[in-house]
Amino acid sequence: MAENDSVLTAARNWRDEPLAIATVVSTWGSAPRPRGSHMLVHADGRFEGSVSGGCVESDILQTAADVIAGAPFQVKHYGVADAAAWEVGLPCGGEIAVMVQPVSAAGFDPELFDRIAEARDHGAALTVTTDLATGHSDLRPAETGEVFVNRYDPPRRLLIVGAVQIAQALAALATTLGIDTTVIDPRARFLTDERFPGVTLDDRWPDEAIAALKPGPATAVVTLSHDIKIDDPALIAALATNAPYVGALGSRRSHAARRERLAAAGLSAEQIDRIDAPVGIDIGAIGPSEIALSIAAAMVGAFHDRG
Repeated sequence: MAENDSVLTAARNWRDEPLAIATVVSTWGSAPRPRGSHMLVHADGRFEGSVSGGCVESDILQTAADVIAGAPFQVKHYGVADAAAWEVGLPCGGEIAVMVQPVSAAGFDPELFDRIAEARDHGAALTVTTDLATGHSDLRPAETGEVFVNRYDPPRRLLIVGAVQIAQALAALATTLGIDTTVIDPRARFLTDERFPGVTLDDRWPDEAIAALKPGPATAVVTLSHDIKIDDPALIAALATNAPYVGALGSRRSHAARRERLAAAGLSAEQIDRIDAPVGIDIGAIGPSEIALSIAAAMVGAFHDRG
């Protein structure tokens, strides 16, 4: 999950240091963090990530310190806080179980961080299995016993075609969501660092850029230029991939004409039906920022397979 990106980065930066890693292994009710969420703890007290959004972190830090000092791994359970007592709990009403392991060959092997990074760099997912009886994590599925399985997906990406005003708002919003964003536009006057700070800019023609960037199951493609010479080739290239979300700006009338053009270009009705157009969730959006919000919501829904 994208929320673990900072943990994986910290693991590389703190390599060869004494560490413990906490992981949400079970949730019930309105738990604040999903299963698989990590919190990495350094021996000096620094930490990265979260397992509850702040409710139980203090207790996890103490448990992590104990594990780093040599205590065995633990699975801790947290529920609703008792308002009459000074104890850790979840005021949101949910319940979670958190496993705390040493980052070591006997627990979460530090080599696993390298394997996860390698898979993500190649756009692939990697699954790590942990034996809940021993606290040992491995890439091999356990044959017996109770296990926790965590899947590390590649980083989410967004390819925006058309360096227009909506693209500016969408790029900024996607960045705050931790989505690696590239804006593609062959028009140099539109594609500038000043207009798109902090994102990757690609001045190739969209079909060439998309073919080179190889969208996969963690990549969304959105065309916003409103210029058929730019948008249509981008859509044709995007629909040849397994990108989970392909959206296109335009009215229902303009999309009907787009369907005819794409069909004439050889795309099947099934392929064309994959396009979300008019792009985004219908929230009555007015103006670039609200349209960008509607697109981001639709894209995140597609990433979670809720299209």
